[in-house]
Amino acid sequence: MWLESLIALKFLRQNLVQTALILVGIAVGVSVIVFITTLINGLQANIIERTLGTQSHIRIEPAEEQNLIAPVQPGTIALIREDPRGQRLRSINNWIAVQSTLDNLEGITAVSPIVSGPAFARRGDVLKSVSLIGIDPDRYERIIPISDDMIAGRFRVGAGDAVIGRLLAKDLGLRTGSKMRIEAGDGRIALVTIAGIFELGVRELDQRYVYLDLKQAQSLLDLPGGVTLIDVTVDNLFTADLDAQRIQKLTGMKAESWIETNAQLMNALSSQRLSTTMITVFVALSVAFGIASVLAISVTQRTREIGILRAMGIRQHQMLRVFLVQGALLGMAGSAVGAVAGTGLVWAFNTFGPKLFYIPLSPVLIPITMVFAAFTGVLAASVPAWRAARLNPVEAIRYV
Repeated sequence: MWLESLIALKFLRQNLVQTALILVGIAVGVSVIVFITTLINGLQANIIERTLGTQSHIRIEPAEEQNLIAPVQPGTIALIREDPRGQRLRSINNWIAVQSTLDNLEGITAVSPIVSGPAFARRGDVLKSVSLIGIDPDRYERIIPISDDMIAGRFRVGAGDAVIGRLLAKDLGLRTGSKMRIEAGDGRIALVTIAGIFELGVRELDQRYVYLDLKQAQSLLDLPGGVTLIDVTVDNLFTADLDAQRIQKLTGMKAESWIETNAQLMNALSSQRLSTTMITVFVALSVAFGIASVLAISVTQRTREIGILRAMGIRQHQMLRVFLVQGALLGMAGSAVGAVAGTGLVWAFNTFGPKLFYIPLSPVLIPITMVFAAFTGVLAASVPAWRAARLNPVEAIRYV
């Protein structure tokens, strides 16, 4: 193999301009693949973080209540037309056992029981509609790290403390340490102290969410000892729908994944992935055609030399390997330069870019891209290599 490599290197050195041009072309292609792939992955991660930073991967709710239909006597037909049954605020049956089951289920990273329902927040003569969120703080923060979004005070619920959003605090004229009255109907009233103010960046949440201790929220919503939701996070975001189906079968509860509730987002992410794949394919095809064209020209230019080498005893398979080695060397050298250039583009974007989001460079992307480029080089070289190997030595030597 050393002889084939020596001849391949000599052929590449004989026409440095051609070699340099194809190396630049490969480097540009690889750098584009590295940068675009990293950019799209970073964009997707940023979108997912912003979207799922305020919600769980899977939400478990009680099964919907259905109208009871009276039994029909045999041989008779009953025509029934009625409105769907209204859904009451109710607790998940045996939720502690469900929580314990989910805690031990493979693929699930966090489980948090929640009691949630409507109420009114009042300060003086100002009344605002709010959503009470009763939580176990330790479990809830494993789902949504809301402590990272505090802009005043700290995330503390319990003992009469509450945490509210920035817009609600603005509307009611509240700050940390202020008192707020919560009215949940039927004479259920509580006076709470604002322990902290958060800003999630979602208007609806910043204007309506009021976090309370689980027991206090249960009392206000008239659900003693009950919870209305169980939030779950899983290892793999993109298989959350399958995990939701598994949980639904296991518990008999209604389990809905973020993929179902954010169908348009999932469609956008899939479109981005498709666009990245198409860019990679077309760039790889451009690189392959570039290598193939240069090596085809090389075969034509060196026809007499190939004939002489064949006459001196170089066999067909050895000549085939000469051009395959050239393709591999071009792919590897060009991909190395392109990897460095792509890394530089990523660094420049993170350092001097618009600072909208950070794009992390995957440690496996560079070696995968280089191997892919080398393979593309060998594949592109196969046709001109096959042509060179089949040249008749006598006709090749006579070639002018």
